[in-house]
This record gives sequence, structure tokens and C-alpha cells, in this order.
Amino acid sequence: MKQKLQPFVWKYVAGILLVIFNALPSQSQNLFEKVSNWEGGFTIGPSNFLGDLGGNYGRGTTFLKDNNLQMTKLMIGGFLSYQPSEWINFRLSLNAGTLEGDDAIIKGKGGLEEARKIRNSNFKSRLLEGFIAMEIYPTVFFEYEPIDVFHKLRPYGLIGVGAFHFNPKGYDNFSGTWVDLKPLHTEGQGFPEYPDRKEYKLTQLNIPMGIGIKYFVSDKTSLSLEIIHRKTFTDYIDDVSTNYINPSLFYTYLPTEQARLAERMANKTDINNVGSTTFGPGDKRGTPTNNDAYYSVGFKIGIRLGTDDSRRYTGDVRCPIRF
Repeated sequence: MKQKLQPFVWKYVAGILLVIFNALPSQSQNLFEKVSNWEGGFTIGPSNFLGDLGGNYGRGTTFLKDNNLQMTKLMIGGFLSYQPSEWINFRLSLNAGTLEGDDAIIKGKGGLEEARKIRNSNFKSRLLEGFIAMEIYPTVFFEYEPIDVFHKLRPYGLIGVGAFHFNPKGYDNFSGTWVDLKPLHTEGQGFPEYPDRKEYKLTQLNIPMGIGIKYFVSDKTSLSLEIIHRKTFTDYIDDVSTNYINPSLFYTYLPTEQARLAERMANKTDINNVGSTTFGPGDKRGTPTNNDAYYSVGFKIGIRLGTDDSRRYTGDVRCPIRF
């Protein structure tokens, strides 16, 4: 059960905020003036998947330890942001890319990674996402005159909420094609024998969080570099999460041809003689306690929209918002 914050906690937070505001330089009083600046632009950069498939030696994780550079893909997108004050910015972003994972690229060293290598599965998925995020620029509170580079270069933190759409496909060695995995119920999702394995939805929520740094080239243009990690609430981006099931169930609930395809895609441990070990019903296929995740490194170009002659500054970039 969640506990409510005690009154002394609120007093403590209020006290900290009071100390911060009292410590602000005198010119920062304008930081909270309504400036209403809009900015639009685009983002491009590499992205990568962190989930059950692929990874490195040892135990699989969802953090950068399991990052496979070979699976890096390009993500592109556009954004529109609104900055009501110097220290805060709200952004709407739309991005598109691809996520991939492959057990075949794992370099076995005789540890826990060997089971994933024997599993021998792979996937790829187109990704479409949109999110609303809040950017915080903490160094604004410590900017002093005279004009210096710190007025033009600003680090920031970012957190938000969004949604993404995916559709995992696996490579079928028999036909030499990529096939949709969700309709195959590879782990018995939706079968009455597994009431705890619900059919997953292809559109899910995520929480983007990250850091970046922004440089104001002029009073109209900015360049940014940022890293954004997406926490998700599904373990099926790669269609792998729990245990292998009895392949006879595919023939119980699916048409014969589809059942044959499902049997091939659900268990690839004996394909190409990957190893002397094969897995069967009940054996571990994935790790359901670790949800999948993905991240991107974005290079952003932003253009301020509209003009305001009363705020225009024609010399050096004195301040990113007030000209």
C-alpha cells in the first residue's frame, strides 16, 4: 500500500525550494515570465533493442550490458515543442525506426549466454512511437552576466509518457521469409492451458527518460544531442518471454499449416545443429520478470517558429529565449 507523504516531508521540500529560489541570481527573476516560444525540428540517430533475444555473455539484462552494436538501426522523427519559461520545455515527438534481436550473434563463453545461443531465435519489428515529454534545464538558474557560452550551451533532463506500435517478425528457415509471430501464439498466449499468458497488444505504453545537451547556434536555430531510454510494460516486443510449450497445442487451436509454422518458429534449438542440447516443453525460453526496452541516441535540429520583434536580439546570442 502506498503511503502518503507526511507533513514534515512537504515542509522539507518547500524549504529546499525556498533556499534554491533565494540563491538565484537577480536576473533570474525573469525565468518564470511567460515567454511562449514554439520550436519545431527533426531528429535522427541510432537506436537499439534491449530484451530477451541477443545480448552478451553472462545473465541477460535489459540495460546497456546486453547492447549488440550489430543490431543498431536508424531512428528518425520530428518534434514540436513549447517553452513557457527558460527552465522548462514541453515536447511532442513522433519517431519511426526498426528494432532487431538475434541469438546467433552472441559470442559464447561457456556461461549463461550459451542457453540463449542454443535457443537460436531472432526477430525484427518496425517501430512507430509518439511521446510527450518535459525537459528541465537546471543550469538556467546559475547563469550570470556578462554574456558567456553557458547562455548558449544548456544540458537538460527529460522524462515523459508515450505509446509505441510494433509487430515482431521471425525468420522462417524453411521458407526463407520473415513471418508475423503474434498470430502463431508461440508461447501459448491465449490458449486455455495458459490462463496467465494473455495475448499481447501490438500498441503499448512507454516511459521515455534521458539526458541531453542543447546548443543555440543563433536566435532561431539550436542543435542538440540526447540519449533517451524507453521503459516499457511488455516483454513481447521480440515475442519471447516465458517457457516452451507442447507443440501439439498448436495443432489443437490453429489450422494445420499455421500450426506447422508455429512449431518451427516457437522452437529453433535443433536448426542447423546449433548445439548438442535442445529445449522442450516447460524449458525456459525467456525471462518474464524483465520487460523489454529500447533506446536511441538523437541528433536534433530545432527551428524557432514565428517572430517577435520586441524580443529580437541582433548581436551575440545573449539568451536562448529573450532576445
